[in-house]
Amino acid sequence: MSDNLKHRMDMAQAAAWEAGKVTLRYFQTKVTIELKSDQTPVTAADREAEELLCNFLGREFPGDAFLGEERGDRPGTSGWRWIIDPIDGTKSFIQGVPLYGVMVGLEDPRGEAVVGAISFPPLGDLVAAAKGEGCRWNGRRARVSEVSRLDQACVAYTSRKTFDHASLGPVFERVLQRARLLRGWGDCYGHMLVATGRAEVVLDPILNDWDCAALLPILEEAGGTFTDWKGKRTFRGKSGISTNGKVTAELRALLDKK
Repeated sequence: MSDNLKHRMDMAQAAAWEAGKVTLRYFQTKVTIELKSDQTPVTAADREAEELLCNFLGREFPGDAFLGEERGDRPGTSGWRWIIDPIDGTKSFIQGVPLYGVMVGLEDPRGEAVVGAISFPPLGDLVAAAKGEGCRWNGRRARVSEVSRLDQACVAYTSRKTFDHASLGPVFERVLQRARLLRGWGDCYGHMLVATGRAEVVLDPILNDWDCAALLPILEEAGGTFTDWKGKRTFRGKSGISTNGKVTAELRALLDKK
């Protein structure tokens, strides 16, 4: 790994950690909730955490572009772009549930997602990866599980409603019948469970780029896969499937079944 990429990974971790501290000031308080134009919730914690991420990384890499959930696109001159989600799992955050994360992804000048860092502030967890460097969970190497069959696998998802909204209700039922364990450990937390060997699959039929950019390098460097719903290796597919790589073929047969 180049010194430049290592430095960028280190800064991504530091930024995610510091932004996590911002969210903790509001966590399990009576924070004011607003609705955005798409009717999803946002709070001062989301906005302040994103501002910190942009300022922190912008000082270190002043020519870089940014794409954030709350502030949108900010152009740059370097060819690199940070793709950030200040609170992935805002609904969990509002509910007082600690399974939300601060996500920092990095796109290189070729359009490849090469760095991912996610902090889980209430849990004190940090998972990060850079292309070619492996995945680390709280400083130690993270690896996907060795489970090779869906009937032995733990499958996680974010919301049952998203399957219906994407006209994928029958798919959900097929997976439900096949998996050993089905749990609603959603948002980036579920994907982190796959990267750290504690689940085998996460299914998210509806996602945005900022939900996915950090996940692709994290899952791949942990030995797993991250694709869109069609099986394409991308963070731009508006959907996401994480696997440990060993149940992928069996899962795809279920997903593609007519």
